[in-house]
Amino acid sequence: MEPVTLIVTALAAGAASALPDGAKSTVKTAYARLRELAKKRFAGRSSAEFVLAQHEQAPDIYRKPLEHELLESGAAGDRDLVAAAQELMKLLDAKGCQEGKYAVSVLNSQGVQVGDGNTQTNYFGAQIRAGRDAYHSDRDMTIHRGDGA
Repeated sequence: MEPVTLIVTALAAGAASALPDGAKSTVKTAYARLRELAKKRFAGRSSAEFVLAQHEQAPDIYRKPLEHELLESGAAGDRDLVAAAQELMKLLDAKGCQEGKYAVSVLNSQGVQVGDGNTQTNYFGAQIRAGRDAYHSDRDMTIHRGDGA
């Protein structure tokens, strides 16, 4: 999994699993370590610190802003932060880790999507503007989930 996606996924899963009173202490400790490393990465950037705090309460709403802040801060190259995210996911989804679910790495690619339950349509051959993003390639392609949906 791409490092920033892994970090955001682990932060969301950790918030859901570590915050309830009955959570295991190992999960709470791993989540606290991951959050502290992310906060350290964001030191002095109040907007990033705000997004991290809000993500804990509303991960679906703050996922994209947190991804942006992590990319801007260079978190993808922070080995300690990535390792902390992997460690938390090992605790929360041991089977997924054994199957390699959190060990995907994609570099220099087009039309790639990581995660479960996704649908993606790419328009190759023309430049399409969507908000701030622009896409360009040579032909059309649609990607659907592999489970037949």
